Amino acid sequence: MNGAAPSARVDSIRRSLVSLKMPRALEILDATLRRIEQGQIDGIEALDELLGEELSLRENRRIKAALRMARLPVVKTLAGYDFSFQPSLDRNRILALAGLDFIERAEVVHLLGPPGTGKSHIATALAVEAVRAGKAVYFIPLADLIAQLAKAEREGTLREKIRFLTRASLLVVDEIGYLPVTPGGANLFFQLVNARYEKGAMILTSNRGFAEWGEVFGDPVVATALLDRLLHHAVVIQIEGSSYRMREHAGLVPENVRSGAAFNPPPQKRRGRPPVKGKTDLEYG
Repeated sequence: MNGAAPSARVDSIRRSLVSLKMPRALEILDATLRRIEQGQIDGIEALDELLGEELSLRENRRIKAALRMARLPVVKTLAGYDFSFQPSLDRNRILALAGLDFIERAEVVHLLGPPGTGKSHIATALAVEAVRAGKAVYFIPLADLIAQLAKAEREGTLREKIRFLTRASLLVVDEIGYLPVTPGGANLFFQLVNARYEKGAMILTSNRGFAEWGEVFGDPVVATALLDRLLHHAVVIQIEGSSYRMREHAGLVPENVRSGAAFNPPPQKRRGRPPVKGKTDLEYG
């Protein structure tokens, strides 16, 4: 770019990029102009590259911000999941869930299995896929969720809190059954489930079978009401396998502890195709 006129035009482009808040395009502008001068690309290709780089930066920023808003404890992907370690898990069925049709249908995905079999990993990976697809996601362990709802109830803001938790296209509730539910917690959770019923998708992970939910929630009546809604439009993925975290020390742990108890969820009514026979679920935690 020689001469005052071209230089002035480039300065004008720089100012425009600043005004348009296009930092990535501004960053690569000089290198792109050099490639035009050297005949490596033409003007149309240069414009395409500038806009493509800027869009890529903005999309990465959007995903990063959305992941923070989702409160995911860590970013996991299905590519990082070792399906070979859990042969009971139907890989194709999990990959089908990554298509996110269950979110459009406001279905509930249940990931059941002993600790360490990959439930949270899969739940997190599906949540990441939803974030990338532009869906609003919120991730929270059950104990923390009930604590938040109880606090809102004490402060007289329960309705607002439930309204906030129903905004997400996908709500992931992790670790059902790991910690005892506090008194009144079952009823609070039911109010949230009822508010989301047939309106928003959920992913639930649990190390306890459905028959044990009366014990988990400390109220068989409320547990039955919960399951009535959570199994109506549901996909149940059941894993029977050893803990991924304990794989290097499996010899030190009794077989009955490594494998965990088998889960026998009751049949559930659901829309769409019938569930594939077999089990599935994974996550390293």
